[in-house]
Amino acid sequence: MKNNIKIFKPSDDSSLKNLFIRDGISAGFPSPASDFEESRISIEKVVVKNKEATFYAKVSGESMKDAGLDDGDILVIDRSEELKNNKIAVCYLNGEFTVKRVKIEKDHIYLIPENKKYDPIKVNKENEFIVWGIVTYVVKKI
Repeated sequence: MKNNIKIFKPSDDSSLKNLFIRDGISAGFPSPASDFEESRISIEKVVVKNKEATFYAKVSGESMKDAGLDDGDILVIDRSEELKNNKIAVCYLNGEFTVKRVKIEKDHIYLIPENKKYDPIKVNKENEFIVWGIVTYVVKKI
């Protein structure tokens, strides 16, 4: 289960505004470039709902690769989001951070990896367990 997750807060630098094509880019038939209207966007203003409760972490490992979380991706984690069944969460389990899909059953919680090489983890009352936050966005290099 070893995951080395480094957690960091959003910066206060509101000057990081990049060009943004407001009308979207077609994934079907190309549209003329003259149709694009440019404006400015701050990525943090899109992905951060609650600044005080939002953190970033880098994925380490491949246990969630089938959910699209690859080694080196950056997770946007919101600690104010409510845990619901099937959400992807950053959890603190027995002294280590891990990111897994959470399956809530009547009497148990399971942490489900999204890679067949790894087994689900059944959380019981003997475990030190905290849901640290819910993953809301993933930033990845392609």
